[in-house]
Amino acid sequence: MTSTPVLELKGVSKKFGSVISLREVSMSVEAGSVTCVLGDNGAGKSTLIKILSGVYSPTNGDYFVSGEPKEFGSPREALSNGIATVYQDLATVPLMSIWRNFFLGSEPTKGFGPFRVLDVKKSKQITREQLLAMGIDIRDTEQPVGTLSGGERQAVAIARAVHFGAKVLILDEPTSALGVKQSGVVLKYVLAAKERGIAVVFITHNPHHAHLVGDKFYLLNRGKLMATYDRANVSREELVKAMAGGAELEALSHELKAARGE
Repeated sequence: MTSTPVLELKGVSKKFGSVISLREVSMSVEAGSVTCVLGDNGAGKSTLIKILSGVYSPTNGDYFVSGEPKEFGSPREALSNGIATVYQDLATVPLMSIWRNFFLGSEPTKGFGPFRVLDVKKSKQITREQLLAMGIDIRDTEQPVGTLSGGERQAVAIARAVHFGAKVLILDEPTSALGVKQSGVVLKYVLAAKERGIAVVFITHNPHHAHLVGDKFYLLNRGKLMATYDRANVSREELVKAMAGGAELEALSHELKAARGE
């Protein structure tokens, strides 16, 4: 007996006037797995993210969360259903401390009525504990988040989403602006979130990074779903070739060899 996907799209399309950004996309996301959505610029990844996160409503098609049909009017509604999105800009404030960024408007308080104040000690303790649970050892949660590396800031954003009850974690190109070492840091925390039972949706244009962590792969091109793969039946080389366009890449290779006189 198969479990109900924690998130599912069936025949979802999105039109902006006469422009079709997504055309009949169907996908399912399982708890405790990493689902990778691959595509180059203009493939429709950004539109898909905004539909998943509640920014856009589909023009056609159905959206299900744990088997229940849903129509989100805002990202807040999606978040209240356990769907959290970490965008490329991370929504962090560089000059604020790590613990303030971790809570960012949802800080614990103590006291009663008009005498309620921020519980700084508890906030710092929770931040440190939650980061450690994800394998992130930060010595001082008072340090500005801007002093962390790009990979560490991504890790803080992931830990924050997990702490606040994310069942589905959507990551928008989390490794695109990072070097090899920092990308490895982020990929490690992607797997840490998966191990905690979170359904991770990893949006990327990098098939190498996708294959390192992915369980299922959806390939988008010009708003259409071109292929779907399971980890067991696709190699990294096959994923790279599919992403590059296969026959198009072969034709380009012949052209370049001819130009070099080979």
